[in-house]
Amino acid sequence: MTMSVVPAKLNESKDKLVLIDQTLIPNEEKFLELDEAEDVWEAIKKLRVRGAPAIGIAAAYGLYVCSLKSEATTVKDFKKDFEEIRNYLATSRPTAVNLFWALDRMTKRFEKEENMSLAEVKEALLDESEKIFREDQAMGKAIGKHGLTLLKPGMGLLTHCNAGGIATSGYGTALAPMYLGDEKGYDFKVYADETRPLLQGSRLTAYELDKAGIDVTVICDDMASQVMKEGKIDAVLVGCDRVAANGDAANKIGTSGVAILAKEYGIPMYVLGPTSTIDMDTPTGDDIEIELRDEEEIGNGFGRRTAPKGVKAYNPAFDVTDAKYITAIITEKGVIKPPYKENIKELF
Repeated sequence: MTMSVVPAKLNESKDKLVLIDQTLIPNEEKFLELDEAEDVWEAIKKLRVRGAPAIGIAAAYGLYVCSLKSEATTVKDFKKDFEEIRNYLATSRPTAVNLFWALDRMTKRFEKEENMSLAEVKEALLDESEKIFREDQAMGKAIGKHGLTLLKPGMGLLTHCNAGGIATSGYGTALAPMYLGDEKGYDFKVYADETRPLLQGSRLTAYELDKAGIDVTVICDDMASQVMKEGKIDAVLVGCDRVAANGDAANKIGTSGVAILAKEYGIPMYVLGPTSTIDMDTPTGDDIEIELRDEEEIGNGFGRRTAPKGVKAYNPAFDVTDAKYITAIITEKGVIKPPYKENIKELF
């Protein structure tokens, strides 16, 4: 059973990007309808839409609907407006490679069709954005199938942050094997790290797994070691925002700590994501730019101050898990095992 809420889609008239505002979950399900570049940029930057695949989908749809606002009457002038919006949206978040992948796909489709009429170019952009959406749906199910081959019924699974239906367009990535396993009666027991400072685990992962009827227990981030020591965890499943060519993987801050703990306790650590998240132009994790976010997310993140006003806070949104801590990388094309540098290259 997958999430019934799609995080990013087009409205019926296909002239607005529709997003569920993830900052309000689990207390409220509010949908936003956007067609201005500033609003789409803000939604991505402020995590109203989040999760690497969902960001890519929102960027593609957003680029299309915002381009429709152009008053250009020629393809040449329309392309100038298109490129301005594309470059602006690309500044919203630096770490998730799917953002740039989706914008690049839209750009390449434009370039392929730019000798056509203006109406045909716009139709092609709509077609490409919808292809990205449909491919993501198929991708999630394929990742789930490959991931499930590594799991057994009754397992205890730990996940960090949110890589489920509301981070993609259907089954998700890290949560996809859980959904498929639930359909087959695997009776997984899932532990969701709270995921400080914005609580994507307790707010989003617990929300969607509970809604799907899957056994889920929320733990604070600093409880992971104890839960592993007690033998409650048989595998760790996490998503990824960018995978380097050598297998190093960037994911939500705190993931690398979970990976190191899993290695210590002899628990397999699986990173699940689409091949679009693998960046062959990034040699190692050291080359991945880590987004730094507002200090207030730590000291006053949910309207109540939890640190003295004026005290500095350091707030990296992601960390990089070294490839040596990753048991396997699971994509829609199959399971990649070490040595990653050679096997990732072979996959491509």
